[in-house]
Amino acid sequence: MSELLTAAQMRSLEQAAIASGEVTGLELMERAGRGVVEAIFEEWPELAKTSHKAVVLCGPGNNGGDGFVAARLLKEWGWEVEVFLYGDPDKLPPDAHTNFRRCPVEIRLNEDWWEPESWEAVLIVDAIFGIGRIRQPTGIIQTALAVLGNGATEDHWVVAIDLPSGLCANSGKPLFRFETGESYAAIADLAVTFHMGKTGLYLDEGPQWARRHVIKDIGLPPRDPFKRGDCYASVPQSVSLAGFAEIPDARDKAGLADRETDCLQKFPVGHKFSHGHALILSGPSGKGGAARLAARGALRIGAGLVSVGCPPDTVSENAAQMNAIMLEAVHDGDALARVLEDTRINALCLGPGLGQARAREMVPVALGAGRACVLDADALTAFEGDPAVLFEMLHETCVLTPHAGEFARLFPDIAAKLAAPATKGPAYSKVEAAREAATRAGCVVLYKGADTVIAAPDGRCSINSAAYERSAPWLATAGSGDVLAGFITGLLARGFDPMQAAETAAWLHVECALSFGPGLIAEDLPEELPKVFRSLDI
Repeated sequence: MSELLTAAQMRSLEQAAIASGEVTGLELMERAGRGVVEAIFEEWPELAKTSHKAVVLCGPGNNGGDGFVAARLLKEWGWEVEVFLYGDPDKLPPDAHTNFRRCPVEIRLNEDWWEPESWEAVLIVDAIFGIGRIRQPTGIIQTALAVLGNGATEDHWVVAIDLPSGLCANSGKPLFRFETGESYAAIADLAVTFHMGKTGLYLDEGPQWARRHVIKDIGLPPRDPFKRGDCYASVPQSVSLAGFAEIPDARDKAGLADRETDCLQKFPVGHKFSHGHALILSGPSGKGGAARLAARGALRIGAGLVSVGCPPDTVSENAAQMNAIMLEAVHDGDALARVLEDTRINALCLGPGLGQARAREMVPVALGAGRACVLDADALTAFEGDPAVLFEMLHETCVLTPHAGEFARLFPDIAAKLAAPATKGPAYSKVEAAREAATRAGCVVLYKGADTVIAAPDGRCSINSAAYERSAPWLATAGSGDVLAGFITGLLARGFDPMQAAETAAWLHVECALSFGPGLIAEDLPEELPKVFRSLDI
């Protein structure tokens, strides 16, 4: 998994590396500026073939220093370059001031800024704020940023150094506000960030403002878990970007290729119960579709057996639509307790189509059995009035899978902080919200969305992003969340720990949607898994 950093963590990492003597601030700034120019020519190769005109907008911090370096390098490439500085050059940080003096271009100061509409350039470089301290713009800079907020036109592209100005590096929220109260930030056709990705590029509105981004190496050392006292001591709790593709051996990490096999004949030696038995609880007549979707997901992802526990009067209804999935008549909590006397049932899923009254009766029994448990939909909403009752019953092998509405019902105070208008950075982020919720609940919380965040009580956290090249808007279809709950349950039955099960299931969920493409409905997701597994050589 790729590591993501907040603004403070990135600054701390740079400062620690500089303090260690491994690199200087000037060297980091030079590499950053070079990385920006490299990224521009990689993104638009035609720009490297001949000279063009660029406008570089520099701010009052080190991001502006990166901009001065990029301006100098473009000038050396033969480009016409105009540079504008927002701020007092005498108050620039030392390294930025050095590059201000090195820049071979006349730098226009605040009062000399031209009207942005007159910029006749193929490229505009936003080096105003980056991940630095963001101040509410006024005057000509506000006008310039409003123009940048329109993104590319037929006449120019916009490139942001680190992040688009006005975008919170931690939360992905735009921080600038017009007098009308509407929030805005600059829009970048390409954001060039350094060393590691920033959480704000994947959360909330980040992908809307940074339409594409690349990460450039600036020579900071990689994390070495065996080295004491390295610069990463200052960033012990970074966030991971969930993904199989970047794991050296996806099959080992997934645990999806670990069935005991005869090495010669490659026939399974184990039996179905060695791969877990998942129980999905279903609701009343006409409401069983969600549980059936979850059950199909659990079966397809590798659970050895899957049963649906449904009211007795719905057995025929469910049997008519399922073959490989078994049925248990579960009328009430006592019946569930009897079913759970079978200790081979090692993972449960409650919520999809369950009904709130039935959930209030079944959830305590399921949690009391101490089995791995996924709670979704009605199993969460049923405790809206008194979530503390639910939290007292939860244990460490549970996974909660709320969408935004369900999250607000269980964690209203946390949701309120997340929804509060952001006026300055760093803004409260979905990562912080999920971590706080996981700590309170005492179990893994998977906070759904295009920017799904998975957090554990010990602070581990990852983002499963369905943005950029993994954007799958057709995943927003009825029942897709039920399938995700089934995926997690199936992996728990296979023996995954809750955090790994949630991360793996969320990643595969998006992969199935990408593999199928537009026109997807929830029933397609489990059936796409074999194709995805084959593509991963699983």
